[in-house]
Amino acid sequence: GVDKLKARCEELALQPRGTRGESGGQTGHTYDISNKHRLGYSEVQLVQTMIDGVNKLYEEDLALQKKQLEFPTIQSTHSLVAKHVTKERWDKLCKHTTKTAGFTLAKAIACAVEFDNQHCGIYAGDWDSYKDFAEVFDPLIQEYHGISADAKHTSDMDFSKITGNVNPEAPVHSTRIRVGRSIDGFGLSPGITREQRVGVEKLFSSASKKFEGELAGTYYPLTGMEESVRQLLVDDHFLFMSGDKNLQASGMERDWPEGRGIFHNVDKTFLVWVNEEDQ
Repeated sequence: GVDKLKARCEELALQPRGTRGESGGQTGHTYDISNKHRLGYSEVQLVQTMIDGVNKLYEEDLALQKKQLEFPTIQSTHSLVAKHVTKERWDKLCKHTTKTAGFTLAKAIACAVEFDNQHCGIYAGDWDSYKDFAEVFDPLIQEYHGISADAKHTSDMDFSKITGNVNPEAPVHSTRIRVGRSIDGFGLSPGITREQRVGVEKLFSSASKKFEGELAGTYYPLTGMEESVRQLLVDDHFLFMSGDKNLQASGMERDWPEGRGIFHNVDKTFLVWVNEEDQ
C-alpha cells in the first residue's frame, strides 16, 4: 500500500509524491519519486541517492511480484475460496489481469488470504473478472447461492403480483428496497481505477440534475462535504463510512473519499450511494 511505500522510501532517503504535482494526487499506481533531503548534500550525492534508491525499489518490487505468483496461504481455511481456489486453478489464472481494471485473482481473494473469518472470501474487480476467472467464480457462486450451472436470472418488476404486506403490529421501524447497478466499461469497487471512479461520479452527478418530479433532489459529494451536511446525513442514517477491514483489504476504500457521494430526493424516499461497496 501507499503507507508502506512511503515508509520504505523514508528509509532510502526518498519520498513518493503525486504525478499531478506535490499536492495534486497520483495517477493510478504511478508515483513521482524525489529526494527526501536537499540541504547539506552535494549534487552528486543527491543524484546517487536517487539512482540507488529507485534501483532498490525496483529490485524489491520484482521480488514481491514473483512472490505474489506463489500459491497463497488462505487463512480462511473453511471458506469457499479455500475450496475452489485450488493450486491447479491458481497456477493457471494467477498471471492474468483483466482488461477493464487490471484486476487479478490475488486481489479477488485478498480477504480470504488476510483474514481467517471469511465464509465466501472473494470479490470481483470488474465485469471481466466473472468471465476471466470463471473457473473459480462459477462453482463458487453456484455453491453459495445453491443454483445449477445453467441457472438464469428472470426479472419480474410487476409489483401487482405481490400479495399481503408486513404485519402492521410487527416492530418494524422502516423498510427499503436496495438495488445495485454498475456501468459498462467501469470497474467494480474492488478494482475500479481512480479515474474510472471519478468518471462514474461525474456521470451520475450530471444525470441526477435531470431527475424530475418526486425523484428530483441533490447530490452530495463526500469530498469537501460541509460538517452541517455530513451531520444531517448521519442523523438520517444515510451516510456510509470508511474503516471496514474487509473493504480495505479488498481494495474498496482506495483514494477515500474521492469520487464517492450520496443523492436523495426532497422527501428522502429515494437514495443513491455512488461508488460505495457494491460489486
